[in-house]
This record gives sequence, structure tokens and C-alpha cells, in this order.
Amino acid sequence: MVIVLKPGTSKENVERVENMVRARGLDVHTIIGEDLTIIGCIGDTVRIDPRLFEVDKSVEKVMHVQEPYKLVNRAFHPEDTIVDVSGVKVGGSHLALIAGPCSVESEEQVIGIAKAAKAAGANMLRGGAFKPRTSPYSFQGLGLEGLEMLCRAKEETGLPIVTELMSPEYLDIFDEKVDLIQIGARNMQNFDLLKQLGKTKRPILLKRGLNATYEEWLMSAEYIMASGNPNVILCERGVRTFESFTRNTLDLQAIPVVRKKSHLPIIVDPSHAGGKWWLVDPMAKAAIAAGADGLMIEVHNNPECALCDGGQSLKPEKYEKLLKDVFQIAEILGKTA
Repeated sequence: MVIVLKPGTSKENVERVENMVRARGLDVHTIIGEDLTIIGCIGDTVRIDPRLFEVDKSVEKVMHVQEPYKLVNRAFHPEDTIVDVSGVKVGGSHLALIAGPCSVESEEQVIGIAKAAKAAGANMLRGGAFKPRTSPYSFQGLGLEGLEMLCRAKEETGLPIVTELMSPEYLDIFDEKVDLIQIGARNMQNFDLLKQLGKTKRPILLKRGLNATYEEWLMSAEYIMASGNPNVILCERGVRTFESFTRNTLDLQAIPVVRKKSHLPIIVDPSHAGGKWWLVDPMAKAAIAAGADGLMIEVHNNPECALCDGGQSLKPEKYEKLLKDVFQIAEILGKTA
């Protein structure tokens, strides 16, 4: 249930209505915007008569929220959320451009790619230190050694780093060193991990699961927010369908749907969606045109010899060319990096 207060409601009256809600056994989540103040009522609201609040002098209207997710819901938070990732803003009119190799292979490699990506226009560096792979015999990443290489690339370029957390074992280290903690598709519904992420200070990049519905995806974000961390960025990376020519099927409809249902920013990963480098360019442009708040693209200086996913990586010069077109599309939509 959402209580919308009248414009100009005083702080004292906001607190008074909040206490009325708490007195009925509910928690409150209050959003104070420029024009509206909204009190989200969290708990079992089914048996609460909205007329108890509608008659109050400070209340404009009361709305019941049907969806099971509350904090993620745009009804609770009408304005777009802007997440700050170590100075890089994501959401609203701000465009996140995350680039880098699928896997960190060496210090020289990741620093070289970071410099090239930044020169092209990227504002964050991605790189896998720990790699979830379908086969136990595939390259699993360099682990903590790879994370240290990412940190050195950050020192060289100033780019905030984005890398995937697979186990709560390393959560404290990630909370200290990683600017944007990525949760991959396979861990989207690892609810114990999501709860622990809610206790961190770092923003979280939550990828959509391979077979996840919109509601399941948003409920995973709800786990993080309900545990105390409001800084969540969603990432559409393609879903599994009957088509086998591409790695996954990029669901561009997810962008307007999520923007309608939630206030959280949403970015797109066209590299993992298609699995082919030549699909990245058209899908990246389409994602920005559809309203995405950013892109996460794999860039490698020598994709033919990459230890992981070279076939879906762009060379730096192709990435630079793509961003020139992306900037033109984003400008039309009022977004800037």
C-alpha cells in the first residue's frame, strides 16, 4: 500500500502519518520528492482499510500495490533512481559505459584494454577475476590475483572496476576493492548471497537469470534492497529460448517494461546476449534507442587468443567506432556519459 501526501505537507505531519502506519503493525519507507511525498507501507496490508488514512488531512490518496516487490516498485519511488558508482552516475540522464575483457589474463592485458576503452569513451572497467563456467575444465579465472590486476588498472586509468562475485567467501574483499559488484545470471536467485549483499556499502549490478521472468528478476533486487542496500543496477543479458544460432536471445522489451515497473536503472550486455562480436554493434544501438541506461561490452585487444569468450569481444577500434554512434543516439534521448 502506498500513501501519497498532499503537496507541502510539513515534516511533523509526515512523521504523524508514519506513526499511524507503524501503529497498525507495518513498516514504512518514505520517499520525499520535489513535488510529492510518498509513504510506502510494507507488511501485510490486505486487512488494512485504506479509508483509515484517506480521511486524514495530510493524505492525497491511498493506492494498493498488487506486485509482491515493494522497494523496487516505481509506485513506491516514482522518480528514477540514480546510482553513484565511485563518481560515475548510472540512471536518469546518465549513461554507464562499461567495457573490458571477459577474463583478466595478465596485468599488461587488462591495463592496455582499460586505457583503450577509456580513450574510446568508457567510464567503467569490467573484467572477470572469478569466472563461472559451464564446463569444470574451462578457464575459471585468476581469482584474487586477477582482482589485484584490476585494481592496478584502476590506479592507471581512474576507471571504477566492475567484476563478478560468486561466493560470499570474498564479500569483504569485494566490498573493500570493487566499485560495482556484479552478480551473474547463475546467482540471480542465490537468495542467501543477495541478503548478504544488502549489508554491503557497494552498488550491485544484478544480471537477469537465464530463464527468469521480470517479476523473479525484480524480486531478486528486492532481496538486496530489503536487506539495506538501495544501490541496485539491473542488467539484461539475454534469456534462453528455443533459438540456438545465438548464445541467448536479447530481450529488448525488458528495458521499457522494467522502466515502467521499477525506478531502478537498467543496462544491457549485448556481448553475452548474442555471443557473436558482429551482433554487439546493432544490439547495443537498439538497447540505447529503447531507453537503456548503459551498456556493458566485452573489449579485447586480441580476441582470437582470448582465454574466454573471444568470439563475442570487440577490438578497441571497433568499440571506439560503436561509441561514436551510441553517443549520437543517446544525445537524442537526452542521455550523456
